[in-house]
Amino acid sequence: MRKVTVLTGGVGGAKLVLGLTALEFAPQVTAIVNTGDDFRHLGLAVSPDIDTLLYVLSGQDNRTQGWGREGESWSFMAALRSLGGADWFALGDGDLALHILRTSRLAAGEPLSEIVAGFARSWNIAARILPMSDDPVATMIDTDEGELAFQDYFVARQCRPVARAIRFAGAAGARPAPGVAEAILDPETDSILIAPSNPWLSVDPILAVPEIAYALATATAPIVAISPIVGGEAVKGPTAKLMREFGLPVTTEAIAAHYARVIDGILVDGRDTVSGLSLPYAVEDTLMRDLTDRKRVAAAALDLARTIACSGQH
Repeated sequence: MRKVTVLTGGVGGAKLVLGLTALEFAPQVTAIVNTGDDFRHLGLAVSPDIDTLLYVLSGQDNRTQGWGREGESWSFMAALRSLGGADWFALGDGDLALHILRTSRLAAGEPLSEIVAGFARSWNIAARILPMSDDPVATMIDTDEGELAFQDYFVARQCRPVARAIRFAGAAGARPAPGVAEAILDPETDSILIAPSNPWLSVDPILAVPEIAYALATATAPIVAISPIVGGEAVKGPTAKLMREFGLPVTTEAIAAHYARVIDGILVDGRDTVSGLSLPYAVEDTLMRDLTDRKRVAAAALDLARTIACSGQH
């Protein structure tokens, strides 16, 4: 069976991973997931990107909302609000189960990677979901309102502050979670994909872990990114806003330049005019509205990786 490794954040990456697992000849997929968004809220350990993959790959995701569980109820939040509790980060009644179990097991000394693997087994998820590290890493955004932790910037402030720089506290000393480097360096891994997640907020935290960066630099499999830019804008989230604030054009070329030291090729949306790319690329409709779209994008990314491998351009 083919092996594919995906570096991913939350929603966009989960769609890609689902597309890979739904292909007719589905590869064995390992998703290496950003944990720079992880934080403690009301004493609970919350892992938003990991939980998005768990919900999407188990078929429990709220597809209308784009996050959380389908059929969620909100009695806890209503009670919390009535007591004057912090309600800026929504925790659904069903969603609480993951956070409470994760918090309890972390307190008992179990690493995050083992906890996530247990959740995936309970929900019969075929893909392997690995946190990028069992060590804490925190994405911090330097803004015109001062430095903000990721969730304060993203949820509480809804990305309104102007970003000036981003750092990943703890990344320099973090080790890859068990299986992460192995999934990248496995000689049977024939493709490494970077999901169309936010490069600065979702993928860079993964790349900031030194041993992961080294593994990618020495990997034998071609590395292909799926551009998050569609028609000159980002599909979701603050990618385009950040690019403008960092003085970058909102183009696939800028995304390719950002990943220049990592990738061998990039999958581009057909709505974007591409010029000046110095690395291999392919063009596809990269919007992933439904499962058919997700399979199409996954297949196109794998085809590009295969082409690069066959051409010896890696």
